[in-house]
Amino acid sequence: MPLNLEQKKAVVAEVSAVAQGAYAAIAAEYAGLSVGAMTDLRRKARSTGVYVRVVRNTLARRALQDTDFACMADGLVGPLVLAFSQEDPGAVARVLGDFAKTNDKFVIKVIAFGGKLLPVDNLHQLATMPTKDEAISLLMSVMQAPVTKLARTLVEPYAQAVRAVAAIRDQKQAA
Repeated sequence: MPLNLEQKKAVVAEVSAVAQGAYAAIAAEYAGLSVGAMTDLRRKARSTGVYVRVVRNTLARRALQDTDFACMADGLVGPLVLAFSQEDPGAVARVLGDFAKTNDKFVIKVIAFGGKLLPVDNLHQLATMPTKDEAISLLMSVMQAPVTKLARTLVEPYAQAVRAVAAIRDQKQAA
C-alpha cells in the first residue's frame, strides 16, 4: 500500500531523527529473505539498541540529507534495509554481520561511520570496536598502570629486606 504525503513526511522525519543521534549506519540488501528471517533480524536489533527500518531509497536520501550519513546517498540502490547504531558504534556491525553470516541473501552494501563511507571489508573492524564501557575500562587501566608500577617499585626494596630476613630466620631454624 503506497504511503500518502503525510506518511512519507513522517517516515523521513523519523529516520532523520534517528540518524542525527546515531554513531554508525549500514545499508544492506535483503531481497529474497523470508518474513521470518527479517523478523528475527528486527528482534536481535531491538535487543541490542540498533534501529532497523526498510525505507524507500528516495525517502532515505531525503532523511539522510542533513546528517553525518549523507555520504550513503549514492549507495542506496535496490531494496535496502537501513540500520543505525544508537548506543554503541559497533553494535550495528555485530548484529548485521552475524545475520549476514547465516543468511546468504542478506548482503551488506554500504557502511558509514563518523560521516565517512567505509569499505564493506571493514565490517569486522567496526564490529570489534569496544563498547563505551569497554573503552573506558581500557583507558582507566592504561592510566592506572604507571601509578601501580611506581607503587610496586617503591615498595620492592622493603619487600626484599623482609624476604632476606625471613630467609635468614628459616636458615637458622633449620640448623
